[in-house]
Amino acid sequence: MSLNSKNEKIKRKYFKWLKEAKGLAELTICAVEKAIWLYEDFTEHEDFGRFNQNKAVGLKKWLQKRMHRGKAISTTTVYHYLRHLKGFFVWLSGQPGYKSKISVDSVSYLSLEKKKVREATASKQVRYPSLEYIRELADSIEIKTEIDQRDRALIAFLLLSGMRDKAVSTLPLGCFDSEKLEIHQDPKAGVDTKFGKSFVTVLLRFDNRLVEYVVKWAEYLVRTKLFAPTDPLFPRSKLEQIEDGFTFVSREVEPVYWRGTGSIRMILMSHSAKAGLEYYHPHSFRHTAVSLVMKHCRNAEEIKAVSQNFGHEHVGTTMMTYGMLDSFRVGEVIRGIDFSAEPSETDRNQMIEEMQRQLEKLKNSS
Repeated sequence: MSLNSKNEKIKRKYFKWLKEAKGLAELTICAVEKAIWLYEDFTEHEDFGRFNQNKAVGLKKWLQKRMHRGKAISTTTVYHYLRHLKGFFVWLSGQPGYKSKISVDSVSYLSLEKKKVREATASKQVRYPSLEYIRELADSIEIKTEIDQRDRALIAFLLLSGMRDKAVSTLPLGCFDSEKLEIHQDPKAGVDTKFGKSFVTVLLRFDNRLVEYVVKWAEYLVRTKLFAPTDPLFPRSKLEQIEDGFTFVSREVEPVYWRGTGSIRMILMSHSAKAGLEYYHPHSFRHTAVSLVMKHCRNAEEIKAVSQNFGHEHVGTTMMTYGMLDSFRVGEVIRGIDFSAEPSETDRNQMIEEMQRQLEKLKNSS
């Protein structure tokens, strides 16, 4: 079936609006584009103006029967396709030439039943390494070269900073203050942060030895390697050709940034395999950091500080995305509650105020 030129024109207008007016990233816009493309596949590129309740209901059934690699697509995937389409058709219902054709009531039919929405949006248990695992992994590295020093410091840094791997791979040496243990995650300095946010992160001192690995590495780059503040904190390995002329080895680093985050994953894979340990992906270290630091928070102010340290504007983001406890930890926490002791008036008031603020934000966003 050939493309519908009218549809293509309005799609381009919508994608421009998403980028320029809503400030969405290219990856998000691509996901929206795929959802709209699926709708067109379902209707055989019929004019968007013919959208109605029956089309919405038919699309839902069609999506839920759709196969990918021999398996039905998940409820979560269907949910997100419908969410993207709902946003598109709500926007379209306000555009010239479509106002009289598309009703918001019809768009509301692009919804799954509540049971399936709960299934699609339920938080999944995330597997992440323990502090003991990370200590063992870092200490398993026998230091023979600069590469070994860098890898050990990187493993420690992933936990202590709780930073995303993209930000770590683009972090300049000058953005890390080894005395204050502060990291300025500054996009203007080249740090690739989520949504281009700029904020300061303080290293979480879970283990003094791990902190020492990071600090000594930064000092080594400055004093011995004479790296500039604009050079990477975790630089690329320098390849050297040995005498046979066919083999390359890496013994030292060079002031060059990694291309992407693949090198971080490879470092973790390599050292976990050598140590006979299970592999955990870089982002799981962020989950570990949140889990560990939350155990030590005593009041709402500390929880808020932790949330901001991870670059979150709202405490709810930290709690819902990274603060989910596994069943073992839930039992551990409940059994550890001292029901005979009353919390102080200050702590109680702070917790109540913070909960009220979070409930207000949820109300406003719904």
